[in-house]
Amino acid sequence: MQRHGGCLCGQIRYSVSTEPRVHYCHCAMCRRATGSAYAVLCWVDRTAVSWAGAAPAMRRSSPLASRSFCDECGTPIALLYDGSAEIALHGGTFDDPNTFRPTYNYGGNRRLDWVCDGMDLPDYPITERW
Repeated sequence: MQRHGGCLCGQIRYSVSTEPRVHYCHCAMCRRATGSAYAVLCWVDRTAVSWAGAAPAMRRSSPLASRSFCDECGTPIALLYDGSAEIALHGGTFDDPNTFRPTYNYGGNRRLDWVCDGMDLPDYPITERW
């Protein structure tokens, strides 16, 4: 099943040919990168993503990862860890994000006190250090 998504202005479009592994991320880096209380990350193999239109711009966001975004409208598109075969697309960029649900929390111990989404899901501690 193909899933499609893109940025707010439509300059960047993508297709994904596999089912993503979806979770909430509560780390400070994801909060700041998205401007939200947490990120919803949809992990797929990098080879399962095809880009249409403009390629997303990239920026180094930490010593261990880069992030992509639309250089026209600023929409955050993806997180890419160095050396990983996977890419994490931001859930809100999918055309129909309602077709999948997060199955766990990453960094739940850093969840903001007022966030109640995903409280019933398993938590995995943050392991990255930078």
